[in-house]
Amino acid sequence: MNTNKHESEEGIKLAGIFIHVHSCLPRRRHCEGGFIRGAPVVSLAQTQCAALIESMFGVTTSDDYRPVAWMGRYPVDVTTMLVGVHVACAILTAILVAFRADLILAWLQFDSAAVLRSGQVWRLFTYAFVHEPRTLLWFAVEMYFLFVFGREVERFIGRNAYIALYAVLLIAPTIVLTAWGLWQPSALACSPALHFGIFVAFATIYPRVELLLRIMAKWIALILAGVYTFQLLAYHAWTDLAVVWTSIGAAFLFIELRGAGPELVWWSDLKARFGPKPKFHVVQKTRPRRVAESDDVYASIDPILDKISKFGLGSLTANERRQLDRERERLLKKSE
Repeated sequence: MNTNKHESEEGIKLAGIFIHVHSCLPRRRHCEGGFIRGAPVVSLAQTQCAALIESMFGVTTSDDYRPVAWMGRYPVDVTTMLVGVHVACAILTAILVAFRADLILAWLQFDSAAVLRSGQVWRLFTYAFVHEPRTLLWFAVEMYFLFVFGREVERFIGRNAYIALYAVLLIAPTIVLTAWGLWQPSALACSPALHFGIFVAFATIYPRVELLLRIMAKWIALILAGVYTFQLLAYHAWTDLAVVWTSIGAAFLFIELRGAGPELVWWSDLKARFGPKPKFHVVQKTRPRRVAESDDVYASIDPILDKISKFGLGSLTANERRQLDRERERLLKKSE
């Protein structure tokens, strides 16, 4: 309790310092940032739909984030389209099963033997859109998780990167199972592991965000991964276990490689230990030059301050804390 109180008080002090320095600095923005001579330029659609595209858990940091289309005043992003496609496929599957016309579904599920022997490569992708009617209740929960957390991931990393992440989570498990099929035939349908990977990506971006019962996202991800693992181990479902951990690893590494995840101290130490040693060179003394600083030194801090105001200082990653301290010193020196 004392630690949380101390972090909250520290966050309030930091935010106060930035607000004070922010008011002392000259307000000159470029048109590219959406400002002209210090005045915000907001389109009519942005004004009407600001509440709809407001981030629930974090802040939008990617310049690539924008809706794919608009339905009247409502934005349609990639996640919304994916949810719509999955729901339509689930309804179509239920109708086919009801009328005993579900033989076509066998051609859409993943089958390693069919891929290796017959070259039916479409199975590498279509398996995720085959949803059995007996699992529709969990499918509804799955779609809710995709809609809530997928939109946050899309806002953070951008539309193109999000499409790439979804494609990786879609095809990586079937590539592993295809290689597995060289020794043992394997099959796969439905998409729970794929969309659990989306939640893992969200927990990697926002590991300290508090969700259900004020439990941090990173702990919820670890708990669900552990429950999933022990359940599959109990029934010796080795292929399903490989699919789950392939999705977890692919989501985590994708976010980490984009520099959006938490800092891995052990990985940094490993690279420092086995990486090339720095070489020292004799450099002639030069006259100190004053480096021109950007007038928008506080622009990169706005997302961090928004994150502090929503979730407190404890939600910041190590990289964000260092950036916060670095910019605070710069702004304090500039205000003196």
